[in-house]
Amino acid sequence: MIRPLRYGLIIYYFSLESDIIYVFFSLFCKELQLLIPVKSPVTICGDIHGQFHDLAELFRIGGKCPDTNYLFMGDYVDRGYYSVETVTLLVALKVRYPQRITILRGNHESRQITQVYGFYDECLRKYGNANVWKTFTDLFDYFPLTALVESEIFCLHGGLSPSIETLDNIRNFDRVQEVPHEGPMCDLLWSDPDDRCGWGISPRGAGYTFGQDISEQFNHTNNLKLIARAHQLVMEGFNWGHEQKVVTIFSAPNYCYRCGNMASILEVDDCRGHTFIQFEPAPRRGEPDVTRRTPDYFL
Repeated sequence: MIRPLRYGLIIYYFSLESDIIYVFFSLFCKELQLLIPVKSPVTICGDIHGQFHDLAELFRIGGKCPDTNYLFMGDYVDRGYYSVETVTLLVALKVRYPQRITILRGNHESRQITQVYGFYDECLRKYGNANVWKTFTDLFDYFPLTALVESEIFCLHGGLSPSIETLDNIRNFDRVQEVPHEGPMCDLLWSDPDDRCGWGISPRGAGYTFGQDISEQFNHTNNLKLIARAHQLVMEGFNWGHEQKVVTIFSAPNYCYRCGNMASILEVDDCRGHTFIQFEPAPRRGEPDVTRRTPDYFL
């Protein structure tokens, strides 16, 4: 099935069932690393969650790829109405400009999660079967988990893990699998920073909470200046934590079309300077008729 996809003033046409297979092998061959080195300048982005028109607004404000280098930290699907279009555009840009865009895996790039929070149902509604969903979720297994900007900014979707003390620990485990319910891979995608010291039990039911002492020790051990992550709704689009050792970036404005939050992206320049750009939602378009309401969990 061929579907149109508008990016700027250009409309691309993708035969998803065949083109994604090519994308699958392209990513498999080019990025087997779990920790992707990224050079500045680069623009770091948080959750998108199927809000395709807001992704287009992000590119309008931040600059189109390949004019701007991008690093996306996961959660491209679920909750929004246009998960297929969103993830297809990002993966297509990755294939077209492999040195200009990095796409990491989020906790929603998972078979189990997407069956609950919308992506599976969207694929059934748009294609009449689960083939596209299966192909995409197979592809998600090959997405890298973390990135390192200029050896200073550690980027990932969720947070730290008690099983990972050094960056070398990340390089040594197998990512090509469904996201497990526990363990270091799960923690990287599910954990959250917290005001309390040490490790804590996450209210999400997966991953951990980690305090400022954990962030400081991890940054010191690995010669890092900053941990950049996504995974949590923040009303201003970004939020500093742990005395600016950790920053949360959220790039889906008016999340779920009802939360009223700003979105942001983080521009890192050639000199490693940081600039946050906030933006509001794109004008609403006619939305599809979706009768099933996806359940909430801790944002």
